[in-house]
Amino acid sequence: MTTAPRIALDSAGPTAVDGRQIRALTFQSVRLEYLRHVLRELSLATAASRALAVGSGRGLLARGLAQLGFEVVAADPSPAATALAQDADDSLGLTYLTTPAEELDLPDGSFDLVYCADTLEITERPDAVLAEAARVLRPGGAFVYDTVNRTPISRLIYLGAFQSFPGTRIMPRGRYAAHRLRRPSELTEALDRAGLSAKDLSAFKPRDVRSLVRATRGRRRGTLTDEQLPELVDMVLEPEDSPLVTFLGYAVNQA
Repeated sequence: MTTAPRIALDSAGPTAVDGRQIRALTFQSVRLEYLRHVLRELSLATAASRALAVGSGRGLLARGLAQLGFEVVAADPSPAATALAQDADDSLGLTYLTTPAEELDLPDGSFDLVYCADTLEITERPDAVLAEAARVLRPGGAFVYDTVNRTPISRLIYLGAFQSFPGTRIMPRGRYAAHRLRRPSELTEALDRAGLSAKDLSAFKPRDVRSLVRATRGRRRGTLTDEQLPELVDMVLEPEDSPLVTFLGYAVNQA
């Protein structure tokens, strides 16, 4: 009889399946690809620029920002995630901070770029998240994010497959809820309320959804490691498509 895996966020235990880390690993390539697009669009040089990774988890995205040349602060509400990020540090000179996205313990106007990950689809207070991002951004600074649309397909995947269905569950029940998934139009309005002017949006998805199912089931069974997942899932940007599930975007601080 096969024992069901232990679903545990921010856990490096050998028996734990951490859906947040799985997501970070499989999203990393498109996140960095989109970031490069934003840097080109805004002619933003990374040297001598400061970036904040909100919802940084184990620090993968924050390390990617540092490798692009930013001075980086990695912020996450979970002390366990912060500790794991520090353990995984590659001597890149990152600063790690445990703080909620809704109440960042950081000075006004202190960053050139804020990337918000693993946050907008789980917070009950998106306006507070966006207001804090705008507060810590310098005037003209870039706010970059990725999140989950609210569609029938996204509900099937995030509320069903990822946190309810046996065989594909990788998240604790209740991590996602339909009312916390926001449509692009709703997010654009929220960005505007925070003083952030939306500039662009791009869908992204697995090249082949069957590979996502195989990777998820293999990770749960223990036949695949976290490190094998990105190549198997192979996320790709689809800038011309309407986002059925996940999308990235960026805005500029109008202050």
